[in-house]
Amino acid sequence: MPETVRKDMIEHMDRSIEALRANLVKIQTGRANPAMIEDVHVSYYGAMTPLKQMATIAAPDPNLLVVQPYDKTQMTEVEKAILAADLGLNPQNDGHVIRIKVPKLSEERRKELTKTIRTRGEEAKVALRNIRREANDKLDQLKKDGDISEDDHRKHREKNDDAIHEFTKQVDDLIEEKGRQIQTI
Repeated sequence: MPETVRKDMIEHMDRSIEALRANLVKIQTGRANPAMIEDVHVSYYGAMTPLKQMATIAAPDPNLLVVQPYDKTQMTEVEKAILAADLGLNPQNDGHVIRIKVPKLSEERRKELTKTIRTRGEEAKVALRNIRREANDKLDQLKKDGDISEDDHRKHREKNDDAIHEFTKQVDDLIEEKGRQIQTI
């Protein structure tokens, strides 16, 4: 029974790390990356639709994104949505595709993005601690019900502590790597 609690905790922590990774990919590093805009929601005949579902997004150059909507009548809506997303990007529509030049990051913007990354890292660490707390509460309940001994309880709580240290290190590594990407000109 304690093994299933630990297994569930590890799976939940893995999902939290993956969510952080996906979140960090969307942060602009001065290089064009389709993930920066793929989740921008566009009003598609009244329904808010992610851009990735209604257009092809490519990065042919390190500083250029090209968006080609499947439905050419939606070009202006896509343009409006990208502007409204407040990503600091300026789309240019030529009638066939939308080109988005990814600007170089200013020093001030780099510092701002670094703070944002650290904040997201702290949020991920809080989520990890909450997951550990829930697992420890389940272990406490198992001990209280008499399903596990005091020694097993202590041993499994220590394993949970080891897991949180491992996952916290992963978060720190992700944050450090993304910070390095942003600071690199």
